[in-house]
Amino acid sequence: MPKSNATKAATVLLIALGSVVLLTGLFMLVGGSYLVTLGGSWYFALAGAGLTIASVLLIRRSLFGAILYLGVFLLSIVWALWEVGLSFWPLFSRLIALAVIALFVLLLMPRLRRGGRSVSTALGYGGAVVVAVGLVATFYAALQPQPIQTADGAPAPVPGKAVGTVEPATDWRYFGHTPSGTRHALLDKITPQNVSGLKVAWTYRTGEIPEGRQGHVVTPLHVNGVLYGCTQSSQLFALDADTGKPIWHHDPQTQANNIYPRCRGVGYYDSTLNATSPAVASATAAACTRRIIATTVDARLIAVDAQTGQACTDFGEGGSVSLRIGMGSADKELYFPTAAPTVVRNLVVVGGLGWDNQKTGEPSGVVRAFDARTGALIWAWDLGNPAITGEPPEGQTYTAGTPNVWSTPAFDDALGLIYLPTGNATPDFWGGHRTEADDRYSSSIVALDIATGRERWRFQTVHHDIWDYDVPSQPALYDVPDAKGGTLPALIQTTKRGQIFMLDRRTGTPIAQVREQPVPQGGVADDRISPTQPYSVGMPSIGNEPLSEKRMWGLTPLDQLFCRIEFRRSRYEGEFTPPSERLTIQYPSWLGGMNWGSVSIAENLGYMIVNDTRVATRSRMIPRAAYDEKVLAGGGHEGNAPQAGTPWGIEQ
Repeated sequence: MPKSNATKAATVLLIALGSVVLLTGLFMLVGGSYLVTLGGSWYFALAGAGLTIASVLLIRRSLFGAILYLGVFLLSIVWALWEVGLSFWPLFSRLIALAVIALFVLLLMPRLRRGGRSVSTALGYGGAVVVAVGLVATFYAALQPQPIQTADGAPAPVPGKAVGTVEPATDWRYFGHTPSGTRHALLDKITPQNVSGLKVAWTYRTGEIPEGRQGHVVTPLHVNGVLYGCTQSSQLFALDADTGKPIWHHDPQTQANNIYPRCRGVGYYDSTLNATSPAVASATAAACTRRIIATTVDARLIAVDAQTGQACTDFGEGGSVSLRIGMGSADKELYFPTAAPTVVRNLVVVGGLGWDNQKTGEPSGVVRAFDARTGALIWAWDLGNPAITGEPPEGQTYTAGTPNVWSTPAFDDALGLIYLPTGNATPDFWGGHRTEADDRYSSSIVALDIATGRERWRFQTVHHDIWDYDVPSQPALYDVPDAKGGTLPALIQTTKRGQIFMLDRRTGTPIAQVREQPVPQGGVADDRISPTQPYSVGMPSIGNEPLSEKRMWGLTPLDQLFCRIEFRRSRYEGEFTPPSERLTIQYPSWLGGMNWGSVSIAENLGYMIVNDTRVATRSRMIPRAAYDEKVLAGGGHEGNAPQAGTPWGIEQ
């Protein structure tokens, strides 16, 4: 290329590079200055000023522009190491974009004026090689799987004792494998040595593609070589477990549910195992001896023959029981179950989901037990009116708006107890209207007598919950080792907060220490805040380390700066920062921590395996009139919610 053309090309490239540096510098200078006024880091303002000056010098082809840029880059490395140490991804966020620009600055350095060409050429090209190698190494490291991290000095695991068994061992007859919900299976065909060689054996397509709020989230049951499951519209299916070929399909003809349609699982009932006498077993032998019991998106409880998929006509009316009975007529569509029904003895225990944050007085959170053979109501637990133990008296309903049980219970047949994880009284983020009973049972584990449905004990994980920290996961029942060489009958409960509570499942008394600790106060008018909350200090907590400005993350310094500004603009005082009219950060959020997937316990090892979500949410409370005037769209878990009947809507 002729010298004049090379010079023109270099000029164009320097102008382009200088413009990129200028825009970056101005963004960091202006945004960083605003961050300083919010009490944040000075780095971005100072670095932005340096980059802005460097950009002007680069455009003017001054060598001092390159030197200044590289100086800012080197100081940025020092700052990043000071702020986050050697943590890979935080360093990547702070430095990778600046390093890419530094590469081009070094490559163009020989084209800059002032200084000996040999010096600038050697420095430029030599430095470019170093930066390029660093970038390649960084991107290579980013794509490598990370090794498993193990705790240093961790004590050797001591196995406890499983609670109950299931026969045969290859079956998976309950949502959590067994009534104890530990999800532990004694199988030996898949091992660490052969798992990498697994291949798809078969694929089954339900014929339904989830849309909108629909979700295909079923955990199938496996019984006697057959898989049983359901779809988001409550279609039931049975498959040959070895081949995936359909055995039967049952369409319960549900009415459309556009609110939150999903089915997490079904129940299995074998009357020969639960028969109280040979006569009962004989009477049920003709049809529906073994049945699949499921809830539907239009709030029914249905039973079908496990062999044929035909409706069990002796169950309710033609194989169906309405769950709307006793719920009242207003807003009945806001109630429907999503969890698998719990089959215990000859009973089917069902709670239900109330669609979050719509209004006060939504359908009741009542929990009911039905006869697995006839569908008759055996007992009801209405926490707002314990005197109602069956259907409400004529003209009455179960108590509206009470905490519900939308997740999956566990049960201990030997103790005769079923353990309910409860949600909140509606709506979630304002509780000035809540009753004493609402506050007593929200976000708790409640043990009921299986036979009668009467309360035996309760334990609360959050007091006056206005954060949607309902207990989302099935409790895990496991006998843990004690200090005397024996075991204690434990209930282990994970929470959205990342707290793990371990209780004596006979009494609800903590086995692992629980301590009441002070929490932030304030919030909106006409509500109350509990001064303390329970912390399970005797167990590990997962994913609830306090947020800080330096924990904000973005792919480049620019979006990290934006995140830092948003963090500083928001109200955040740690866990349990109350909802307020100011944009407020909730972390852990109502997404979790640990959510409805629950835990697994390797019973033979004494390990508990958890998976958790680490997502913060931001929201602000909007006065009733202002919210209604805006006519904000959304509701439930996603976006805005009216919370009608309260002084406040919520904007998320």
